[in-house]
Amino acid sequence: MLSGMYRLYSSFIGRDREYGMRGLANYNLSCCVNTLLQTLSATWEVSDLLEQWDTAGVRGDIHNVPLQLKRVLAAMRSDLPQHVPHRDFLHCLDRNRVRLSVQHDGDEVFLSILNFIQQQMDNKALALQIQGLYKVSVETHLQCLVCSSVQTQTSFLLNLPLHVKEDHDSLEGCISSFLEDQELRGRNSCFCPQCGSKTPSKRGVKLISLPHILCVHLKRFRNSNGYIRKLDCRVTFPETFDISQTVGDGFSADFAQNECNYTLYAVVVHSGGAAFGHYTAYVRHRVSQLWYYADDSHIEQVSWEQVQRAYGRSHGDTAYMLMYRRGSKEEGRQPDFSG
Repeated sequence: MLSGMYRLYSSFIGRDREYGMRGLANYNLSCCVNTLLQTLSATWEVSDLLEQWDTAGVRGDIHNVPLQLKRVLAAMRSDLPQHVPHRDFLHCLDRNRVRLSVQHDGDEVFLSILNFIQQQMDNKALALQIQGLYKVSVETHLQCLVCSSVQTQTSFLLNLPLHVKEDHDSLEGCISSFLEDQELRGRNSCFCPQCGSKTPSKRGVKLISLPHILCVHLKRFRNSNGYIRKLDCRVTFPETFDISQTVGDGFSADFAQNECNYTLYAVVVHSGGAAFGHYTAYVRHRVSQLWYYADDSHIEQVSWEQVQRAYGRSHGDTAYMLMYRRGSKEEGRQPDFSG
């Protein structure tokens, strides 16, 4: 009887005391946002920066996404038996046109949350620090194949969008393909200022700097003649890797980082097809470094071999976003983490 009451109480407060994590109930098709909240909770650098934000003077709090994010992440990390206000966060997103009861693309919602942080935080320095956690600086070269003139442009990305092949692929292979030169001809030709017209060209990308948090977007949804389909093909990814061994000469001459080792700490998983689906997450515990599976309110411990099931298979669970942290597993250990 007592054990049954304890399970009921644990379910009510939304926290699994054995695993030190909080599940999030599915509310009006919220699995996408629930999953992103689990990955953001595992990204303790974001929570730490939000905790430094003095929100005393913030107005219109029900419309302020970063303020509601700060509150929900603090509740998810707390040991207290308190309500996790993720419904407040969901309604806040809804007020900002990320609608409830609508199926969303996980990568698009993630980028929207990062953009809302930039737009709605009154402490712009902290907002830029949060953006800087994910910032991939790139250098794009466009060479005219007629006159050989080169145009160079620098920009930044908040994730690494990687094209997925329709057969067996790997993260390392996807990164190599991203950095390969591409010829642009026909209707894809680009304007050359020196020639004064659109000409065939060759475009290449080089990395100027890599972020502390490397967010990888595996582009599994493809538009074929107006029809969106999902690629369930197998894409392997390592638990740890040295990106410099993959990039090769894909670094810009201005690249000056010594640390290129990354450790996986979260995987956003999509199951189902393009028309409908469900999001879940694998996250690594900050202290124990053990893997856990979060499916809305359900939390369970899993092995690395179970995480590898997200490599992909027909109509199964497929990794859609990968979160890597720069540094080794040991460097990620922090004793003050509570969930």
